[in-house]
Amino acid sequence: MKLSKITLAITAVLGAGVPAGAFAIDLYVDTKTEQIYAKPGPGRVHMGSFTKEETAKKEKAASKTADVPADKTDVTESIPIRRDRAAEIREKMAGARLVSDVASLNERVKEAEKVHIGFHDGAPHFSTKDGNFTFAVNGRMQVGSQYNFINDVLPPTGTNLPNELNSGVTLRRARLGVEGTFLKIWDYKFEYDFSRGNGTVESGITDAFVRLNVTNPFSVKVGSFKEPFSLEEAASNRFLTFIERHMSVNSFVDNPNTYKTGIGANYAVPRFQFGVAFQTEPVGSWSSASTTVNTAGNNSRNNGAGDTSWEGIGRVTGRPWMVDDTKFWHVGISAGHTVVNTQYNAAGMIGGTPSAQGGGGGGMAFFAFPGTNVDRSNMLNTGNLSTGDRGAPGSRRIDSYDRYGAETWLVHGPLAIQGEYLRTNINGLGYDDEHLTGYYGFASYFLTGESKTYHVRNGAANRIKPRQNFQLNGSGWGAWEVAAGYDYINLNSGVIRGGKADMVRFGLNWYPYSHVKIQNNITYVLDVNTAGSTIPRTAGFNNADLASFLTQVQVDF
Repeated sequence: MKLSKITLAITAVLGAGVPAGAFAIDLYVDTKTEQIYAKPGPGRVHMGSFTKEETAKKEKAASKTADVPADKTDVTESIPIRRDRAAEIREKMAGARLVSDVASLNERVKEAEKVHIGFHDGAPHFSTKDGNFTFAVNGRMQVGSQYNFINDVLPPTGTNLPNELNSGVTLRRARLGVEGTFLKIWDYKFEYDFSRGNGTVESGITDAFVRLNVTNPFSVKVGSFKEPFSLEEAASNRFLTFIERHMSVNSFVDNPNTYKTGIGANYAVPRFQFGVAFQTEPVGSWSSASTTVNTAGNNSRNNGAGDTSWEGIGRVTGRPWMVDDTKFWHVGISAGHTVVNTQYNAAGMIGGTPSAQGGGGGGMAFFAFPGTNVDRSNMLNTGNLSTGDRGAPGSRRIDSYDRYGAETWLVHGPLAIQGEYLRTNINGLGYDDEHLTGYYGFASYFLTGESKTYHVRNGAANRIKPRQNFQLNGSGWGAWEVAAGYDYINLNSGVIRGGKADMVRFGLNWYPYSHVKIQNNITYVLDVNTAGSTIPRTAGFNNADLASFLTQVQVDF
């Protein structure tokens, strides 16, 4: 009879591994390799206790074995293993294999569970089980329309195009990005806007930074990010009360492109926040803050583009009165110093062809549009503040500008009142205490009882969450908000003739869900004075009578 592997293994163990005087031995079999062991261990199943026969019987058994061919040896004469014992061992091994397979499956499930996939704020989020790494997709789409029901401007001169504002529909913003954390104390964000940049790829980049969260309130970041300046600018455009920011915020902060490259630090707790940054120019070339002669803007400083402009800027805010997140008073100040590069060629002319909005060779310009979202023509415009050949009579050069801001925001349940004052001082050759100013104020009220919410790290407005989402059966209507405000800006000072204007705005906002927002605005320009402007388009708005109806549908995640 042919010996099985297990029988031979047991024979070897009993014959060689046990002393002659031993009474019994426990044997264990590995469920994977089927090897026999005299000691327990991982993956080993207890086979049973086995005893040796007396020496005489062993010798007799050995004699019989010698007379019989190996393949005819009777297993029962070599080792006292009963058939039921062998069956029991096989059952144990089969059970152990099943347990091993289940354990292996559990391990695979645990491995799969190390990456969690879920939805948060309407977007897919991925994270490892230990929380060391997270990844999320974010985005927004804003579709706007504009109808100008009062459009009384001066006729064009020469070969210039008409001065009237145009009605229409536009994709105001289309952004897609990723954000997340790694090693728990680092986070990152990259966002691209497909609707901005005037065709240059680099100019579509908004946020592109890595941040180290040194402690819970204190963080440091490097990359492309917003300047820490202004209450309205600190708020995401997703959370604005009106469709467009106010004229002074647009002119002094947003239009020059608030997303600049540099390093910044932020400290934020519920009642206090400060942010400081050292930044250079924006990525890309479309804004008035771009001083390079290259079409790629600050993405390329070669070919005599000149030094990069730079700035030091900061903002401090607090809530001196605070009952809870629906009743508080916010105050803050901002300040920044920006050095401007103007590059001249060998003939003393500004390198490149600067546009009326600055850029393309250096300098800087400030301009404003009347709160519209489709046709954002510059109703006011200082033109490039670096003008004329170097050393020529009447030439001027902006070397730097200083910005200051003061802000306040009162929230008392559904009522909110907000206002800011901003000032920009111009420094350089041919300038003497020229300064540009602007301010705004507005009130808003939630008819459905919601309240403005606070973003602690930004020190600004946050997402509105309706008490009841909109339901077709009428059980929920979402959140409804009404708003009205006043807006003023003056870009006239000394030799600068950019014009001045004031206007009123009215708004009706509907939030059917927390990530869907439908806005309706009426803007009416009370007075505009552009007398003395050397820019034909701006001069055409002198004493204009303008009123527009605006809408915007926003979906974000």
